[in-house]
Amino acid sequence: MTTTPTAGTAGTPGTPGTPGTPGSEPDRLPRVLRALAVVERLGNALPHPFWLFWILAAILGVTSAGLAAAGVSVVSPADGEEVVVQNLLSGEGLAMAVSTAIDNFATFGPMGTIVAVIMGVAIAERTGFLAAAMKVSVSRVPVSWVVFAVAFAGTVSHVASAAAYIILVPLGGLAFRAVGKSPILGVVVAYTSIASGYDASPVPTPNDAIFAGITTEAARMIDPTAYVSPVSNWYFNIGSSLLLAIVITLVTNLVLAKRPDLDADPDADLDDVEGLELSPRDRSALRAAMISGLVAMLAVVAVVLPPSSPLRGEGGSLTESPFLDGIAAIVAVLFALVGIVYGWRSGAITTAADVPRLMAEGVRQMAPVLVLFFAIAQFLAYFDWTHIGDVIAVNSAEALESTGVPIWAVFLAILALLSLVNVLVTSGSAMWALAAPIVVPMLMLLDVPAETTQALFRIADSGSTAITPMSPYFIMALGFLQRYRKSAGIGTLASYTLPLAVCMTLAWTCLFFAWWALGIPLGPGAPVR
Repeated sequence: MTTTPTAGTAGTPGTPGTPGTPGSEPDRLPRVLRALAVVERLGNALPHPFWLFWILAAILGVTSAGLAAAGVSVVSPADGEEVVVQNLLSGEGLAMAVSTAIDNFATFGPMGTIVAVIMGVAIAERTGFLAAAMKVSVSRVPVSWVVFAVAFAGTVSHVASAAAYIILVPLGGLAFRAVGKSPILGVVVAYTSIASGYDASPVPTPNDAIFAGITTEAARMIDPTAYVSPVSNWYFNIGSSLLLAIVITLVTNLVLAKRPDLDADPDADLDDVEGLELSPRDRSALRAAMISGLVAMLAVVAVVLPPSSPLRGEGGSLTESPFLDGIAAIVAVLFALVGIVYGWRSGAITTAADVPRLMAEGVRQMAPVLVLFFAIAQFLAYFDWTHIGDVIAVNSAEALESTGVPIWAVFLAILALLSLVNVLVTSGSAMWALAAPIVVPMLMLLDVPAETTQALFRIADSGSTAITPMSPYFIMALGFLQRYRKSAGIGTLASYTLPLAVCMTLAWTCLFFAWWALGIPLGPGAPVR
């Protein structure tokens, strides 16, 4: 059973195994731990993201009233027309807010896509397919490859969303212990690969659908016809997941593995290594599911490959085609298929009625996100209606052009700012909903595609996640760590994850700039510049 961490675990003086205490670990990170304590206090003072967006809407109303009274306006780069800031607190603003509330929510970009994807992924998760696949991926590798295997599995596991932490973090400890390595290190590697690589996955995930929808809404402030596909960063994600797994492997073997404090407590609650093994029935089910998934993917390729395919666009184009428009639905069906086959063979699905039940459970699990989407959708609609985003984007772009700031410096500034925000606002959808309406249009006016800005955001949204105690999964990972060291606290986990998170962010940033310099497409129909 996971020990529930409490506030008192965060580095109580004299506690063995906590950085900064005499007689145990070296006093390595006192400033970092003090900074983490400040972050925790600041983060705890923030309201729930749902209320945060309504507070921001109120601030937006007051700001729009002042700017409208001052007659602030800009010339729209889209059509050359003058765009004047509108007062959200006026009668027109009130009428807009009331009359469009339902439409704002119903037509919010990520809504339909994320629900469809979740219904498919839910079947794969709740039948046990995803857990079985993760077990196999980390249990059948040579000792020398176990770090890379767990790290890469962490990037793939994002398809399971939050369930990735619950499934893979304890498996990481088991996998390391099974090959004679420290289970503490296994927990750290699994957690950090998920948290600080959360937006890098070789497999399309629900987050891809959410981010693409928000990016599309922001891009349409400049180009009303803009559309960002859920796979618009797919190529970049594949490269990122491989790079991050390599970086985690190197830092773990060269730095973390040399720490003198990797032994578990003598009386630690050690799990049975046999927990990594699948029963013969589950192995057979997994094999059947993987074969069915492979056959289905080959069938999709066979249908899309011919230039005359009905899933291609005009002139046989793939970049603007029914295939890419419906990629989220295809992904959902593929996950549903492997989940159904696995569930049927393993016994998790016994009747046809089990399938819609599992889909409903998946949607029910998304209820908190859907509630947050309601607030986000209203805020974005208000922001768009006031035209404040146009004013900020145009004036910022003109200022950057006039000062001659190189685009790489702009990228670094945005990356640094969003990384700091991510420490406090750990919800990726909430942070991107706040940032996208400003940075996407601004960079589009500097000839930076919306897909490129989204790729940059992925780095900021992931890198600092593994070190912030504001993430609920940080506390969850601490609970798993306490299975092996009961005295571990927030500082203990942060001291392990910090080197990994920093190196991952630096390497990922370098990859982004290399991708940009070489002009490699970020995904199907998504040029980087």
